[in-house]
Amino acid sequence: MSFLQNILQNQSVSIVGMEKNTGKTECMNYIIRSLENKGKVIAVTSIGIDGEGLDQVTNTHKPEIELMENMIFVTSEKHYREKKLTSEILNISEQQTSLGRLVTAQVKQRGKVIISGPTTTLWLKQMISEMPSYGADITLVDGALSRKSLGSPSVTQSMILTTGAALSPNLSELVRKTKFVFHLINIEQFIHPLSSQMIAIENGIWAIDDTDGLHDLEIPSTLLLEKYKDRLFRFGMTLFVSGIITDKILDLLRLQKNIKNTVLIVKDFTKIFVSPESLNAFLKKGGKIKVLLKTKLMAVCVNPTSPEGYVLDSNKLRDSLSETLGVPVYDVFQMNE
Repeated sequence: MSFLQNILQNQSVSIVGMEKNTGKTECMNYIIRSLENKGKVIAVTSIGIDGEGLDQVTNTHKPEIELMENMIFVTSEKHYREKKLTSEILNISEQQTSLGRLVTAQVKQRGKVIISGPTTTLWLKQMISEMPSYGADITLVDGALSRKSLGSPSVTQSMILTTGAALSPNLSELVRKTKFVFHLINIEQFIHPLSSQMIAIENGIWAIDDTDGLHDLEIPSTLLLEKYKDRLFRFGMTLFVSGIITDKILDLLRLQKNIKNTVLIVKDFTKIFVSPESLNAFLKKGGKIKVLLKTKLMAVCVNPTSPEGYVLDSNKLRDSLSETLGVPVYDVFQMNE
């Protein structure tokens, strides 16, 4: 099955960048252009901001999001006012973001727009579920691996991961880092009647038992674990961290006597910011990590060129990743040629 045929099998797909300038926006634009004449209505939104012409961190040019006639898009009021296309407003959210309410609109004359969408996982999930009511067949979600994001691209049915020379100019190192994220994506899902309630929690560390359910351990953050570590196992060995996890919590947990019975739960793989060494040490001791949200990785897209000018051999990069990960790997920059 081809890249586009695979996409057409899904109702929602996220494009997630491992690093800035790994080709995420180019991948999104390629998909949009390729689906233009397939008889499908495409909806587009984002977690955070994408589509700006200049990267605010590296000060390099970024490809803008170009939308075609009849496409649906969701963006903030601020970016809707700045759009370079003609559209019809379909809905304005009651909820607010830092950039205003979210505007759902349909493109009447093609052009460019900055996409900034829902800020939380539940809001994104709700918005994706609403897109068919506006006539959308497939929803594309722009995502990223970010410590700051409260939203998760894992609510989509499938995911495309983008990687490339911006992550590392060394081929072996690039493959190693991408392989590690691939393993995180495939972490086992935690199935529980309280899963939806847990996804809505935005602060603190919680415990889960088989009788009373969720317990707030009153630990505001994993950064304060050392101060509150006596509270960790008051209600059992299954712990839920509502935010990100780092080496700090894994290193503390693996030193506990009851580590083999410990299950650490996070919302999804994008909340895991740990080193391979720390994770392997935790798992080797008998600890377990599970996720509330799990998506299917359908493909990897690569950008063999970095902003600094490093250029990797596209064929070698794709072959190495494909052999290591066992999923299709594409270079949309080559496919555009």
